[in-house]
Parts: sequence; C-alpha cells; structure tokens
Amino acid sequence: MTDPVTLQNARPLEGRTAWIFSDGKAGHELQCLGVAQALGLKAEIKRVAPRGLYRALAPWGPVAPRERFGKLFSDFAPPWPAIALATGRTTIPYIRLLKRKAGLATYTVILLDPRVSARSADLVWVPEHDSRRGPNVMTTLTSPHRYSPQHLAELRAGIPADISALPKPRVAVLIGGPNSTYRYTHEDIDRLTRSLADLSRNGAGLMITPSRRTPMELIAAIEAATEGSPKLLWDGTGSNPYPAMLANADAFVVTADSVNMAGEAAATGKPIHIFTPSGGSEKFARFHGALQAHGATRPLNANGTFASWTYEPLDSARAIADEIQRRWKIRAAMLPGFVG
Repeated sequence: MTDPVTLQNARPLEGRTAWIFSDGKAGHELQCLGVAQALGLKAEIKRVAPRGLYRALAPWGPVAPRERFGKLFSDFAPPWPAIALATGRTTIPYIRLLKRKAGLATYTVILLDPRVSARSADLVWVPEHDSRRGPNVMTTLTSPHRYSPQHLAELRAGIPADISALPKPRVAVLIGGPNSTYRYTHEDIDRLTRSLADLSRNGAGLMITPSRRTPMELIAAIEAATEGSPKLLWDGTGSNPYPAMLANADAFVVTADSVNMAGEAAATGKPIHIFTPSGGSEKFARFHGALQAHGATRPLNANGTFASWTYEPLDSARAIADEIQRRWKIRAAMLPGFVG
C-alpha cells in the first residue's frame, strides 16, 4: 500500500481548488478539466462572457468594472484558488487580473497561445507545432484532454453491447471536416469511402463518429459504401459514443484536419491511420510529422489493408500537470507556513 506521504508527493495539489475561466466552448473546457483532473484538483468553472467593448478588446483589454472582480459576493471573490486555468481569447483578461490580485497565492496557467505577453500567467502551454517559446512556456506534442489511462480503463470495463457485438479488429473512424486549412473534394470523399469499404470487407468492425464539421455528403457516402457491413455509425442523436469508441478501438482512422481527435487517439497506444484530404499547412505538417515520428500514426492505405503496431501512449494532461506541480512547489515554498 502506498503511504500518505508518497501520495502527497505524487499529487501535492490533491483536493485543492482550481478556477477554470471558460468561454463556454466545450473543447476549451475539456482541455482545462483534463489538466485539473491530472492534478487531483476540485475544479470550479467560471464561465465568462464579456460584452461590447470589453469583448472586442480581449485578450488585450481589462475586465469590465461591472464584474466586481475580487469583491464580496461577486463570481470572482476570495478565497483565491491554488491554481487557475484559462484558454480562449475572452478569458485572458480574467486570469491576468487574478494573477495581479492574488499574487503568490494562486498559480496561473494559460492553455494555448494567448496572443499577448506570456507574462499574463505564470505558465503558458502550447502544442509543439506552435511557434511560441519562452522561459515560462512549455510544449507537448498533443493537447490535454480527459482520457487518462485510468479513465480509458474505466470505459473499457463497461463496453456497450453495440460495440461488443462488432467483429474485431474494431476500428474507430474519427471524421472531421473542412476547415480553413483542409477541404473535402469529391475525389477526397471517394478515396476515404473506398478505403473504409475495403477495411470493412477485410473483416474490420467500424465505429464511425462524425463531428460538427462533417459534411452530410460525406456521411451519406460512408453509409452507402459500408451498407450491409457490421458497423456503428453515430447519427448525432442520443449520447455520443465517442468515449466508448476511443477506449475500445483496436485501431483508428482519423482525418488529418482534426488535431484533437488524433491526439486523443494517441492516448490509447493503438495504431492510427491518417486520412489526408486536400489542402494542408506547415503547422499541420509539423504536427503530423511529429506524431508519425513518435510512432503513433501512418498514412491510411488506399486499399483498406489493416496494419498493427505499438508505441508509447501520449498523456499530455499528465505532462502539463507534472510541470505545474514542479513550478507550484517552488512558488509555494516562498509562502509562510508552507509544508510541501
């Protein structure tokens, strides 16, 4: 049995409070929650929605006086949290003001490039494929999320019946869609659907989940190409089976336009086959090059043949949490009465 002192040293922030400044975007919140979870913190989400000029001036401007930041009975009143996290343009004025008011009492962290001085927080995290660097800037290959090894194990322990019924290998197909960098031509859709149809004919059980960006034309084409094959295709109704698909996949097909889905798949240590639609950029090329160099990904074969390999799973939330803990202990040692 692990003794209490060892546990405290492993997660010295366990049970303390964290504020998460959120702009309401689910992806942003989940990144912060993943780090808070890795630290063992009690997270309080502080959703912010500045209006008018204060919204337009973010991230450079101030917090509106009407927020009564730091005043009794406001949403941002002391006691100050041990840790504060923020991501998203409109959250930056809030964490910058908290850093000024709380001083050494709160260790502040910004996830993703804030587009302002890195001194706006004690620590800034950016993915490796971003160019920002500095003494208080850290990087990881993938983005943080909530799919820790423990969470994935819990999800595998309760495998849904419709996934359990699929033949193996079970291949999770994580579909993104057009964005400012990639586009999906008719030829791209044809390439992807033919590969998925071949995978299915070769015996794979497909678990297919689209995103908000996925064109209906692509969903219809996938459904037609895999008609009659054993598969699970989420139609957007009911609860999203994405977490169960992630945990129970033997391999993945992920579209290159989604950095987050590729990073979440890489937390499993299972093979990831990348489908690349038309387009691309140097930034995406750096990310996919690094993921392939790590051994996590290979290009999707056009003929739908299945390959299997292994690599070290990537747990960026844990890496970020470890760096926060290291720096927090240095900071906390300056405070009166600190016992670390």
